[in-house]
Amino acid sequence: MFKVKKPKKIQRKVAQEPYEGNLQEEQKADLELWPDLDHNMAVMKGRLGGSPDIVFHEFLIGLEEIRACLVYTDGLVDRSVVSQDIMGALQVGIPLLEAETGRELLLEDLIKRLRTRAIQSGEIKKEKRFKDLFGAALAGGVVLLVDGCTEALIVSAPGWPSRGIDEPATEVLIRGPRDGFSETLRFNTALLRRRIKDPGFRIESMKLGERSQTEVALCYIYDIVSLDVLREVRRRLEKINIDAILEGGYVEQLIEDSYWSPFPQVQYTERPDKAAAAVLEGRVVILVDTTPFALIVPATFVQFFQSPEDYYERWIIGSLTRLTRYIASYMAVFIPGLYVAAVAYHPGLIPIKLGLAIAASREGVPFPIFVEVLLMEAAFEFLREAGARLPKAIGQTIGIVGGLIIGDAAVRANITSPIMVIMVATTAIASFAIPSYSLGIGFRMLRFPTIFLAGVLGIYGVVLSFILINIHMVTLKSFGINYLSPFTPYLYNDWKDLMVRLPWRALITRPVYTKPQDLVRQRVSREDGGFREKDDR
Repeated sequence: MFKVKKPKKIQRKVAQEPYEGNLQEEQKADLELWPDLDHNMAVMKGRLGGSPDIVFHEFLIGLEEIRACLVYTDGLVDRSVVSQDIMGALQVGIPLLEAETGRELLLEDLIKRLRTRAIQSGEIKKEKRFKDLFGAALAGGVVLLVDGCTEALIVSAPGWPSRGIDEPATEVLIRGPRDGFSETLRFNTALLRRRIKDPGFRIESMKLGERSQTEVALCYIYDIVSLDVLREVRRRLEKINIDAILEGGYVEQLIEDSYWSPFPQVQYTERPDKAAAAVLEGRVVILVDTTPFALIVPATFVQFFQSPEDYYERWIIGSLTRLTRYIASYMAVFIPGLYVAAVAYHPGLIPIKLGLAIAASREGVPFPIFVEVLLMEAAFEFLREAGARLPKAIGQTIGIVGGLIIGDAAVRANITSPIMVIMVATTAIASFAIPSYSLGIGFRMLRFPTIFLAGVLGIYGVVLSFILINIHMVTLKSFGINYLSPFTPYLYNDWKDLMVRLPWRALITRPVYTKPQDLVRQRVSREDGGFREKDDR
């Protein structure tokens, strides 16, 4: 017969010092479990409150009828695992344990037997501090408390509602995988594991947010990633001290180098193939639970112009589309300013026929060219924001019909000229040609100070804005990496995948500016058409 032997000294302590629900003292002391189930349940109920979704299921186990209790959050656990795997194992496994040798056992040994012989569902671990039990019960775990034991078992049984693996909505490709990250962290890590089967691929887990306790995962390949970059990422994440992390954008803004800059220094993506490619280049990918976007660090300026489709298509097609993006970025920032400067200050720079056409189209417009450009750019931003916030079907209608109607009405009312409508539409389309949404917003922000300088100083203002933007980008860094790498400092090898993308046989090394431990990513012999590499480290 399985016998229970409780330490008498601890029993007297429980009887003399019952828990009085002092929440502040419990938080300060970080108390450990007592060998009294009523006391432990009182602490759990006092800390977790009387919420109806927190379940306390009391029951008896074994022929000795030992009192036990399961604590979990309804809606975050799989009920079939709780009823079949856990409860079934307790009701069947304990009698089998009692049928073993009839030697006398302490209850502390019971937890070990339950973990190794009875419960075989999911991840199981022992804990003795209330703080760990609170976090487990609120994160999809089932806490097993047993009367007389100073340790509890935590059985992992997640079962919360989750969205399936869908096609990424923000990074649409013609050619490429159709799966995208979801809000469930384990789904996201599995998508990366499926692509990177290297035993050197590591996933580190930590929790951020004092109250939200959001799980964050660092993904990297330990024999490729720069150790300096990895240490810096860990340091910045450990310094985060905030109540809650509700989305990956919280982490992005708390770890970036310069929060005053309009340029993003952390890249985010919804595509697992893009995140896997970043890991293989020696970068660190940060996954945040409840967020369908992965953060990639370090990030450089040229990285935001690259699309996964550049590498899936032949190199000529990929190079052409990438050059188009660079041209579109300059048009999105400087075309309105150049138009203002040329019309208002330097009409001699405009061909005669074009100048006459512009003058004829602006006849009757009551505003100066500077005010006209600002009004049209502001109107477009209003339409873009309204179309983005409305439901999808209505938003598309507002964007197309609203733009046509307002543009045509403004021209008929002599508020603006037809050439101005064409110019604003062209710059808008150019800004949407950039693969990165965050970088596109930065360019749209810079468009307005460029217009202002052009209205004050003419062409000199446009040149001044170009110089100031480049000075700012030169001073930027992302986790110790120069933001304009490999433009500056100049790295010969990395120019093979910069403005254009050379054939895969030429891309023998990983980007040098990420400082990878293993620089070579493919070994191609010269007989097979390989290219000799120059080490720029």
